[in-house]
Amino acid sequence: MPILKSKEIAKMSEKDRKDKLKELKLELVRANVTANRTNAKTKELKRAISRLLTMMNTQKTKSTNPLTREGELKKK
Repeated sequence: MPILKSKEIAKMSEKDRKDKLKELKLELVRANVTANRTNAKTKELKRAISRLLTMMNTQKTKSTNPLTREGELKKK
């Protein structure tokens, strides 16, 4: 079961995403210290972190991309 789903991440604000990312990274460090190896929990934490980062990067590129979704240039 995923810790974070993509739909949940899309509903979050930018500040909430950054806070959740920080929280997940801290939890990953704690899990790695206690386990001393990769287990299911650490894999799921890594997936959640990558989902967050992917969503944050796609939001960033959408705002800086001069092309619209249809592939047409924005009119200024």
